[in-house]
Amino acid sequence: MEQIKNAYLDMGISEKTYAFGESVLKELKERFEEIDKVAEINQLKVLGAMQKHQVSEACLLGTTGYGYNDLGRDALEAVYASVFHTEDALVRPQITCGTHALALALMSNLRPGDELLSPVGKPYDTLEEVIGIRPSMGSLAEYGVSYKQVDLLEDGSFDFDGIKAAINEKTKLVTVQRSKGYQTRPTLSVDRIGQLIDFIKKIKPSVICMVDNCYGEFVETREPSDVGADMVVGSLIKNPGGGLAPIGGYIAGKKECVENAARRLTSPGLGKEVGASLGVLPQLYQGFFLAPTVTASALKGAIFAANLYEKLGFPVIPNGSESRHDIIQAVTFGNPEGVIAFCEGIQAAAPVDSHVTPEPWDMPGYDAKVIMAAGAFVSGSSIELSADGPIKPPYAVYFQGGLTWPHAKFGILRSLESLASKGIITL
Repeated sequence: MEQIKNAYLDMGISEKTYAFGESVLKELKERFEEIDKVAEINQLKVLGAMQKHQVSEACLLGTTGYGYNDLGRDALEAVYASVFHTEDALVRPQITCGTHALALALMSNLRPGDELLSPVGKPYDTLEEVIGIRPSMGSLAEYGVSYKQVDLLEDGSFDFDGIKAAINEKTKLVTVQRSKGYQTRPTLSVDRIGQLIDFIKKIKPSVICMVDNCYGEFVETREPSDVGADMVVGSLIKNPGGGLAPIGGYIAGKKECVENAARRLTSPGLGKEVGASLGVLPQLYQGFFLAPTVTASALKGAIFAANLYEKLGFPVIPNGSESRHDIIQAVTFGNPEGVIAFCEGIQAAAPVDSHVTPEPWDMPGYDAKVIMAAGAFVSGSSIELSADGPIKPPYAVYFQGGLTWPHAKFGILRSLESLASKGIITL
């Protein structure tokens, strides 16, 4: 439609870039239809949970102070538990981010002398200091919790022999990172996570299996808690917040695991009974309600980006045709200039701070400079259109988000324009 094309041209997208994008989109019609079907199933799942727990206007009012008898907070946690099919859930604005949620789940369920095992290789960069892989004040290592790691095999499959050998009498908790983080390994599907958990539980049934679910919620019709995970953990400024949650994290799982986390978050003897919701409940409820369709928009954007950059000859993970299990798209440029130009294009497409230029900086928790592009309504919200990456080999950028499909589409086209203007690509 000529009117749509002209709108893109008015926003700085060249005719060549627009035509290239449209030629790729023609091939994605069926895939986008499948994404919409998953979103529809997940939307009904969330709606059903809200109706089951009789969410009412009173649930949106919130509390201050101690937060005793916070009707809305308790109902929201019941809704999360229903959607994730778990015994309990902790959903709090006092959980500041995804790393905090993961640290909380680990530190509350591990004791001195226990051992933590990662059977999927190195965890996300910010968890290295939590665990003590990189020495840090207050790490698990300082509290006498040891750590073992089993890397994935070269083809991305699990090293079952290595995992079996690593599990011992000290192994208390296994952490499984669903998404790739700043790596170029495959994201784990719910099916594969289920196979891994089943293997581990047969060796040691008492071990706690925790899944870092960040970026994966609502991408499939099942969650890791449906295939045996004792805890699933994530951030509300990613998928489940639907772009509206201003802060927060969640832990859903076995009652004992969740109660341990609550007592670490607040205090022994207090647990889930305290923690005022401070007026954010409307955003947490509405964001969760919108999350399935917002996640679908982000997923379409990731698939569009994969296909565009693959056709331009860049290594992409996942590739343009394989199945998706999170919203992150990795594109490897092999040089810092490509990473920076991509992020500049995403920043220029933002509704907030589109006029600023992102630069690499020494971000806390990382071992290299990191560049982040995110002109977001909620600071750091990676369900909104964003891109980031460490300035180190293999010089890959990680793109995610887009509250709406049209915005995701525009952002990706804008990244092409940025790369073209610097002579990195030719259309």
